[in-house]
This record gives sequence, structure tokens and C-alpha cells, in this order.
Amino acid sequence: MQQADIVAVGSGHNGLVAAAYLAVAGRKVIVLERNAWFGGGVVSRELTLPGFRHDQHSMSHIFIQANPLLKNDELGLKSRYGLQYLFPEVPMMSVFEDGSTLKLYRDPLRSVAEIGKFSKRDAETFLKVSKQAAEWLPMIASMLYAPPAPVGASNAMLDQSAEGRALWRIIQMSSHDHLCDLFENEKVQMHFARVAGENLVSPDEKATAIGAYVFLGFLEAYGFGVARGGAGKLTDALIACIRDHGGEVLANADVARIKVSNGRASAVETVDGRTFTAREAIIGAIHPHLLGGMVDGLNAQVRADAEATHITNAACITVHAALDGPLQYRTRDVVDAVMVELLPERYETLRRDFDELRYGQFLPVPLLGLGSLSQFDPSRVPAGKAILHLWDYVPYQRPDGASWDDTKQQYADHMLKRLSTFVTNVPDVILARHVDSPVDMERTSPSFRRGDLHGIATTTYQSGAHRPTPALGQYTVPGVDGLYLVGPFQHPGGGVFGAGRATAMKIFEALKLDFAKQGRVQ
Repeated sequence: MQQADIVAVGSGHNGLVAAAYLAVAGRKVIVLERNAWFGGGVVSRELTLPGFRHDQHSMSHIFIQANPLLKNDELGLKSRYGLQYLFPEVPMMSVFEDGSTLKLYRDPLRSVAEIGKFSKRDAETFLKVSKQAAEWLPMIASMLYAPPAPVGASNAMLDQSAEGRALWRIIQMSSHDHLCDLFENEKVQMHFARVAGENLVSPDEKATAIGAYVFLGFLEAYGFGVARGGAGKLTDALIACIRDHGGEVLANADVARIKVSNGRASAVETVDGRTFTAREAIIGAIHPHLLGGMVDGLNAQVRADAEATHITNAACITVHAALDGPLQYRTRDVVDAVMVELLPERYETLRRDFDELRYGQFLPVPLLGLGSLSQFDPSRVPAGKAILHLWDYVPYQRPDGASWDDTKQQYADHMLKRLSTFVTNVPDVILARHVDSPVDMERTSPSFRRGDLHGIATTTYQSGAHRPTPALGQYTVPGVDGLYLVGPFQHPGGGVFGAGRATAMKIFEALKLDFAKQGRVQ
């Protein structure tokens, strides 16, 4: 039996962030990870060939850049523990079937010139959208890295002014409806609609329009951070911080049960029979569908509501490839973005693709996104070589009833055939590949239930203080003192936000610690 002040279940970046703040505050911390490697969705591994480091899940770090964790370097991840980010000038671009391209730059005036290739009117409108996104960004950012305000109070606040009511209207709209109000050109509409798609939702889903403003605001203010050496360098820095302050981070420790004594989370038990007792708190990256089966005596209604949370229909399949050299695009334009969207000719095609997912069908035309981050960070590959990170959306259960284990390579061939529409040297340039199906995603991390990289769907009824449920929306568990939750299924949602900071704030408050002073590297 081992003892600690704080025991954290899972080494995803959110759990590590929360644990690191507590370690810096002088608490004895132990982090337990079921896999042989650390990081959850923020991990870099040699998945194909030696010397090729692939970001298995998270590729670029966007929203965490505004988090005081990094913005103010509260834990010294950059100044002390070696974390470095590159910020390319083109965070995102679309490449269309006809070879035309549309880039979004950090400089909005350069983006205006890009959009002007398609529509002068849309270029003028974009400047207004960019200005609005910048004005809303401080308010939005202030809500992302601390415990969420009550839903009712938030809506009431918006209803107190004309500006708030205008924002509330956009929050409720679909991306498609709002983009049609804004832009006249189909490709401009599709380009921004793809932003909604990267949140694993159709542009026709209600309450997605605000995503374009959030995305654009962060893109222009902070850029897309490419961690030098791989996304896993964020994980490495967090672990170094924890260990530097006396904590432990242990691999191959699969937690089976959270023990509760006298209404308080007191210990965790691993599958192999080890027990780790927690004097003050347990931090759990436990998916709501699994919570009731792991926590002793969980309230029946809390468990039922957690297990009733909805998962998105858009699961992910990813191809990682070691390349003999850079990709060669058919377009004459330079492809130099962190995130590249390969789009069909018609916007309707993209919309209908998401419709098919809703019915559990394959996309008629793959909606491929890719990154080849070795073009910005050659340290990830041997000299002269490159890497490919290619993704598409598929149903978790194949409509033909076949096993993903038996068919994922076949589907990867389908994706690469589509890629060859845009790239001339595929598949010849590929030296080796690794394919993660939705089932593999789930195996890699229990947080990625049914291949949902956001844990649960990002619907309005599963957002803010109601994410994943109203009872669990403050990172605490009713009836179980000392148990705190982290993960993509908690506010603010999936992606690399560093949201464990909000969980840490709740623990600091319960322990009567001063987060503003004690949760900082001095």
C-alpha cells in the first residue's frame, strides 16, 4: 500500500495539469496510468519507424495558449521544463478539388486577400467577423480555464443587454445558417463550415455558429501551437514538474475501483491488486459511462444521468505515415498550414457527409484533414524525411457489421486514394503507416468512448456547467467528498485546453489553499 495526499487516475494532460498544481503547492502526488506510456490524447510515439515521432491524437495546441498555465507560465513548463512552441503564420487552410486554396493567416488583412479571391463582398464581411471575434475573445477565454458559471445565471447575464442578446442568438444558431447570412460564396461558406466539423459536429447542428468566432479569435490572437519535438512534449513538461516537486507518475497501473469510506473517496485499487490511499483528494479521469462502475456507492440518479450522456456520431479514424520526403500537392499554391482541410467542390457534399454519419453510414466523399508538422519541426523525423497525420470521420460500428480490426487497413487505402486527388506522390512516398480506428481510439484511452475524442458530444445540454451533467458539472461528485473529475467530457470540452487547472482550483478551495499564490512555481 502506498500513501499520498493526492492520487490522480490517468495521465492525460488534464489530470497531469491538476496534479502539477497540487504538487507545486507542496502536496505529495501520485499519478497512475493504465498504459505503458503517458499522456492520454497528448502523446508523441514512434508508431511507424524508428526516428519518426507521430502525434497519435492531439496534433496542434490552440486553446491552451490563452490558459494562464501557459500564458503566464504558472508552472514553469516553458521556463523550467523545456516546453517550446512554434507558431506558423498559416494556422489553417482549405484545398479544394479544383486546386484553389483559401488560407487563414494570423494577420486578418492577409486573410482578407485570400477570401477576396472568391468574393470581394465576403472579404469585407470577414473583417467585421474578425473584429467581432477579437472583441468577444477575452470574455470567452475567461470562461474556459476556471469552473463554469451556472447556466441560468449565464443566460440571464446575456439577456441584460442588446449585445448580450445578439451573442445569445448566434450561440443558438447553426454554423450553416449563420454562414449563409454572412457570406455569398460557396467555398468561403464551406471553409468556415469545416471549422464546425473539426468539433465533430455537422454545420447544420444548432448551437454551433459561435464556434467560428471562437476558432477565429484564437487563431488570430495566438496561432496554432506546434510543440517542438512533438505534442507529447507538453506531457513531458508536466511530468517533469510533478517529479521535480516530489511526485510520482507510474505506468502500467490500471485503476479498477475508487474506494469510498464514510462518504469520502479514500483510496484507489488497481486491477493487479495494489492500493493507493489518498489523504486529501482523488483526481479521476473517469468517463461518465464508467463512473458508476468504478466508484463505490455512487448515488443512483447521479449514475443514471452520467450513463445517459450522449456520444457524437462522428468517430475518428487516423492514418499516421512515415514519408520518404515531403508531400507534393497538385495545387500550384504553397501548402504551408498547420491544419490542411481537403474539401470537395460543393458545400452540399460536406453537409450530406455529416447527414450520412447521423444514420451510421460511411461518408460518400471522405472529409480528410491532415497535418505534416515535420515541415515546421524537422526534429521529429530523420533528415530529408517527413510525417503525415491524416484523419476522417466514420461510424463507430461499421454499417456492414464488419470488424474495424479486420478492415481498418482497407479503409486507410480508401482515405489514401482520396488523398491522391490532392497529392501526386501518394502512396509512393509512404514508407510505413499506422492506422487507429475508432475502436483503437477507445482502447488507447477510456476517455475516447466509442471513438469520440471529446468524450461526449458537445451539445448545448452537455456544455458549460451541465457538462457532462448538471450534477457533475463542477468537477465534483455528489455524495463522494474528495473525488474530483477531469477529462474531455468536463467543461470546457474536448481538445487541449489545460482544463485540469479548473479542477485544481476546486481542490485548492476545498483544502483552503490560496491558488493565486501556492499554485505557482516561484
